[in-house]
Amino acid sequence: MRQHHLQVVGMVCPFPLVEAKKVMQDLPAGSELVIDFDCTQATESLPRWAATDGHEVTSFEQTDDAQWRIVIRKKK
Repeated sequence: MRQHHLQVVGMVCPFPLVEAKKVMQDLPAGSELVIDFDCTQATESLPRWAATDGHEVTSFEQTDDAQWRIVIRKKK
């Protein structure tokens, strides 16, 4: 399975979500998008977008005091 990384640390909302949507469009079905971010609002907006669009959140963890990593598998 191919993993693609998106680094949006330092970007304020809604840009992490905007960038994730843009990258996800170009990925083949079944690919995973690994997103590193530090925007608190994105801890809710990214999983909500994934669920709404039918993608699967395979991992979601806090990696630092105010930094997270989410892995979203694109729907088939």
